Amino acid sequence: METTITIQNLKCGGCANTIITKVSAIKNINNVSVDLETSAVIFEATSEEDINIVKVKLAAIGYPEEGENNSIVSKAKSYVSCATGKMSN
Repeated sequence: METTITIQNLKCGGCANTIITKVSAIKNINNVSVDLETSAVIFEATSEEDINIVKVKLAAIGYPEEGENNSIVSKAKSYVSCATGKMSN
């Protein structure tokens, strides 16, 4: 099932690169893409449990779902994820 999650802290292609790499590594998750304009992560998942795993992973790397707690720690993690994504390009 195709799923779209709107996230916080998405700033650039470096962020998108990190998100695609990390989310693509999750079992049962395919065709991951990021829409920078809408701050959306789009992917195919096989179950609701897999979707929840993606949400947890996104929050862990600094990109919590829109409407979730966006602490200073999340924001800091997103900057690190962004920098990592830029370096791996």
